[in-house]
Amino acid sequence: MGKQGVLLVNLGTPDSPSTSDVRTYLDEFLMDGRVIDFPVAARALLVKGIIVPFRGPKSAKLYKEIWSDTTGSPLMHYSIIQKDMLEQRLGDDYHVELAMRYQNPSIESALNKLKDAQVNSIKVIPLFPHYASATTGSVIEKVMELVSKWQTIPNISFINSFHDNEIMIEAFADSGKKHKPETYDHILFSFHGLPKRQLRKADHSKQHCQKVENCCSVMTENNKFCYSAQCFDTARLIAQKLDLPKEKYTVCFQSRLGKDPWAQPYTSVVLEERAKLGDKRILVFCPAFVADCLETVHEIAVEYAEEFEEMGGEHIQLVESLNDNPKWIDALEGLVKANN
Repeated sequence: MGKQGVLLVNLGTPDSPSTSDVRTYLDEFLMDGRVIDFPVAARALLVKGIIVPFRGPKSAKLYKEIWSDTTGSPLMHYSIIQKDMLEQRLGDDYHVELAMRYQNPSIESALNKLKDAQVNSIKVIPLFPHYASATTGSVIEKVMELVSKWQTIPNISFINSFHDNEIMIEAFADSGKKHKPETYDHILFSFHGLPKRQLRKADHSKQHCQKVENCCSVMTENNKFCYSAQCFDTARLIAQKLDLPKEKYTVCFQSRLGKDPWAQPYTSVVLEERAKLGDKRILVFCPAFVADCLETVHEIAVEYAEEFEEMGGEHIQLVESLNDNPKWIDALEGLVKANN
């Protein structure tokens, strides 16, 4: 009997922190029409003519600061660990592969390994808790594009989102408890941002997104696929586990690119507001990421920490991501076996 196949897919990372490799990564990433949803000619002009040439050297410098000579980028390091831990947990009846949506290991190479293993089925788990066209949607599209060319196609299923997965919520809360949240002036749940136009596209009713006051604050039938609404829901669930009153925490969004409006409030703006209120110590969760990466260990723990101190704050503490947390592997195991 063949094994059950599992494909874990994270976003990706350059092959090295060299400027050329970072540019190659940025080019593939940003030329995805689900990431920058402009017509291809306009997208190519923006990405190849402006973003990659100018941002490449700056991003390479940042990657060098977080890169390990032995394990590479933290995203790759922890993704490999998660894959190995899950495979060990699942046992001999499963074959687990890891892929990156951009760069290596590629989705195509991982799928081919599963095909060569003659698995009976493939469950694809994009490692993004919250659905977005630019992340989970892009992974699903790529997998379907590649598998559609196979002569024989096994049963394939996808995990659309797991923003409210109870075990994952517990894992984030447990990580936060280690830092004694009660000793901080305020707590931020900082998620990766998305352009507002992409949020609007996820509202099939065309009557809810950015038209209803506090449209993301409560999950409804109209916003069930909304990235922002799912983020707010995750923050609410973690806060409940930590017994945090609403006034103790703020949901915000980081990593904005370009001048178009993105999901708000912006993390940088919230930090400025908290500093003006006299807050000195801030605890930051980043529940959009299941493995630490450039956006957590540098953007939050270095860049925003320095900005906060310049504004009069004293300390920003990043809550580590799920990384090699055994409870996170429990959650992954549950996702694999759900509806099997």
